Amino acid sequence: MSSPTEVLNDVQSRALDRELTNREKTRVVVQVDHGSVAVGANLVASTLADTLPESAYLVVAGSDGASFEAPKILVTSPEGQGSVYTNVSPDFAGKLAGNLNMRSEHDQSFFDSQKRVALDLAGEISSTVVDDYLANNGYSGLAKALTMSPADVIEQVKLSGLRGRGGAYFPAALKWEGASKAIGTPKYFVVNAEEGEPGIFKDRHLMESVPHRILEGMIIAAYATGVERAYFYINAEANLSASRIRLAVDQAYANGFLGRNILGSGYELEVEICRGAGGYVCGEETTLLNTLEGYRREPRLRPPFPTEAGLWSKPTVINNPETLCSVPFILTNGPDEFRNIGTDQASGTKIVSLSGSVGRPGVVEVPMGTTLRDIIYDIGGGTVNGRELTGVAVGGPSSGVLPPSELSTRIAPGLLHEAGVMLGAGGVIALDERLSVLETIRSLASYNAQESCGKCTPCREGTPRIVDTLDRLIAGTGSRSDLDELRYLADVVKTASLCGLGQAAGGPITSGLKFFESEFNNLVPY
Repeated sequence: MSSPTEVLNDVQSRALDRELTNREKTRVVVQVDHGSVAVGANLVASTLADTLPESAYLVVAGSDGASFEAPKILVTSPEGQGSVYTNVSPDFAGKLAGNLNMRSEHDQSFFDSQKRVALDLAGEISSTVVDDYLANNGYSGLAKALTMSPADVIEQVKLSGLRGRGGAYFPAALKWEGASKAIGTPKYFVVNAEEGEPGIFKDRHLMESVPHRILEGMIIAAYATGVERAYFYINAEANLSASRIRLAVDQAYANGFLGRNILGSGYELEVEICRGAGGYVCGEETTLLNTLEGYRREPRLRPPFPTEAGLWSKPTVINNPETLCSVPFILTNGPDEFRNIGTDQASGTKIVSLSGSVGRPGVVEVPMGTTLRDIIYDIGGGTVNGRELTGVAVGGPSSGVLPPSELSTRIAPGLLHEAGVMLGAGGVIALDERLSVLETIRSLASYNAQESCGKCTPCREGTPRIVDTLDRLIAGTGSRSDLDELRYLADVVKTASLCGLGQAAGGPITSGLKFFESEFNNLVPY
């Protein structure tokens, strides 16, 4: 009987054999993801498909994260010489197809300070054909895990220090261990790919660029927790993400990574893809479970926690794509290799969605402990046209805004500042003088009010009242008592809301009053 590693080696060999016909050809990669499509990447890809000579072949990849360079083409000769072409038009793509030796110049500054674990190979390998992933040691972490006991797999992840990357940063291994020991069968696994908040787009990026890495991490996690059925819960608007995950799932079944007797190990796992029910609150774990069961999108009381009584009241593990993308690295390279990245308190890397007034916006992966200054200036290239940085919105609408004086703040799980600013899912939006910080705070507060599910009174009534109070102040019709009311409302919403989203909805207010007090004071008479 062959071991999982031997079975994988055979699968990888067949994938390499299928690539033999292309080894003497020039490799042309076009990066197509939800961001690049907006600037014509699909047209660039179709132009290349129609015009490339027989001496070249086309690979459709996701993005490498450099959104400011899209549409982007990578050309590699049979001898291994590479060229990069950025901000490509369909016309240029046609010219390039006629002369694949055209000169190119490319600045690597965006990538120099990054450390890539989850994003490794993103934008380089095919996002629609599994062979590229297999040729780059894909599914080796799964093969290794299947030679170990589930408890040993959990121990490896525990030693790595991996925490969830969805915003709460709960230790991944403890969640798996809790579900594995919980009473009740069957057990379920859910990949939370809802990601509905503004300023956060890293999970879509992963699904569109390295879908098989997410799958591999999910299968390892499901094996470790004794799960035989898993679900992908993908945002209702993330159509490209869903199509690439669906394609990857089909390929995983065809190659023996899903279904019965995975890699000859005897382990079985079935996967189903579900689309989100719409709304920011669906990213909250228990709300997600409610919608999967066909109920209203609103949170449940906890305890019990999902690991004890989740989907259909059975033990359930919920992880997001970024968390799962670190798992193959840990199994393949060992937990120490992952723990040596980052800090003693927070190991590994964090993917950051970088946007706003930066010269190089996109998706970046950096070691935990990296400063906001490094992210905005070293990687992002500073503000657009050298404008004055006036603030940084961190973590999405359920967090807050930091002033430029706090750029030395290092990214880490949980609170970055006691004023309510937290890393969350990892959004970083740079603000300049063109946009009022108060208007930004108002926009964040308004989003929280609109997205409240309405189940609990503090969030349902408190968040709209926060917006009304801000509107009075910004319109110049507020009073000194309105500032006191803002503090009170932010505290009530934080203390008394049912779920984590409501509990964090006061963050924009508390951080605004802490760091931009003078701007608020200027709105009311003394």
